[in-house]
Amino acid sequence: MTTPNYVTEPAGQVPVVASSDLVVVGGGPAGISAAVAGARNGLSVTLLERYPYLGGLASGGMVLVLDDMCDGPAVTVRGLCSEIIDRMTRMGLCVTPPEEDWISDNAKFRQWARWGVYNFHSHQKPQPICYASAFDPDGFKRAANEMVAEAGVTLRAHSWFSKPIVEDGTIKGVVCETKSGRQAVLGKVVVDATGDLDVAAAAGSPHSLGSFIVTTVFRLGGIDTHEAERFEYEEPEAFAVLDREAKRIMGGSWERWWLKTPLPGIAWCNCPHMAGFDGLSVEHLTNADFKGRERIAELVSFIRAKMPGFKNAFVVDVAPQIGVRQSRLLEGEYVLTKEDVTARRHFADSVARGRDYYYPYRTLLPKGVSQLLVAGRHYSSTAAAQRISREIPPCMAMGEATGVAAALSLQAGVTVDKVDVRKVQDTLRAQGADPGDRPAANATLQMAAAE
Repeated sequence: MTTPNYVTEPAGQVPVVASSDLVVVGGGPAGISAAVAGARNGLSVTLLERYPYLGGLASGGMVLVLDDMCDGPAVTVRGLCSEIIDRMTRMGLCVTPPEEDWISDNAKFRQWARWGVYNFHSHQKPQPICYASAFDPDGFKRAANEMVAEAGVTLRAHSWFSKPIVEDGTIKGVVCETKSGRQAVLGKVVVDATGDLDVAAAAGSPHSLGSFIVTTVFRLGGIDTHEAERFEYEEPEAFAVLDREAKRIMGGSWERWWLKTPLPGIAWCNCPHMAGFDGLSVEHLTNADFKGRERIAELVSFIRAKMPGFKNAFVVDVAPQIGVRQSRLLEGEYVLTKEDVTARRHFADSVARGRDYYYPYRTLLPKGVSQLLVAGRHYSSTAAAQRISREIPPCMAMGEATGVAAALSLQAGVTVDKVDVRKVQDTLRAQGADPGDRPAANATLQMAAAE
């Protein structure tokens, strides 16, 4: 028997289970912000999430440091990102260095480096401590639940995006796969916050494909962090040998392969880094999960035997979501380039910022489909630009901007591509965010006009 290449699906009706002003697909950091911002600005909002929790790669992917949100001493990402940090801090599940410690100092660096809250991009030695936060993944889920519930957002978890509903070039909603069957959710504006551009790509918006390392993030318990840090600083030569071998076993990691977390004795390991995997391929993702766990097991055997502070180490958990950093990238009304990011190019229509770079509103606008916005790591950029401008806090800023833009466009009776960007900027700033409308002193001002 020959296996056919295709099967034919019968046409049928899909029940409409919800209808709202704004539909946000994807409950990660960007999607949470888009939904909450839209609801706080007067919209009825439905938020769709495929997993049984909110937070995306921040919680399910266990990317447990929020960074890339300050330009020197100036905090550049505020708004809903700052709010979720404050909420987790009140829970005792988030650690942020106080402002007086945001300096380049050997003692401060030793105190804070293993929290991952220093400026990775600085050429100063030691690198300055900065505004960044180490948090617990369940804390992020709980804080996100609070924000969504308090804003009145209708959350539909366990809802896996299947296809967009597009009529005459305008998106009208989406269809999801669920345990109850296929379900339709209708909206006047849709935000694609899937991270992989699932909605916009399926709707026919132009996009490119990129690829970067993937990671099976994990946590270790039973760590004597005091002894581990003592060994690192007081026996640096011996430490360097073992640290180098640990990184070899994993096949790649950041400079510090383990960091402290708000939970005593629990370390966060944002590794192993694995190249050559396609974040859109079922086969590749399956293989990456297997390979990552093999490397983790080998690492644990090594550090238990050799590394001071780790003799009682055990795996607490491996992140349920594999860390995909890049897949589909929107080719929107403006495509941000690596030069835009590295030159700190300012744009008149900036609605969000990262560390020292700016996102024009046009990078959130797909071509070819009306009433659709994007927010998150799949925004309109080149692959090289995205690699250095895709951290979680600025993605939250993008999401907040799309929620506000959706609300203002519907209030004004215009499509999202015709919204008054100045009003979006003013609203964001009035609500505590920094849309990047005011260029920093180090911005490239001679190229400031929108093109």
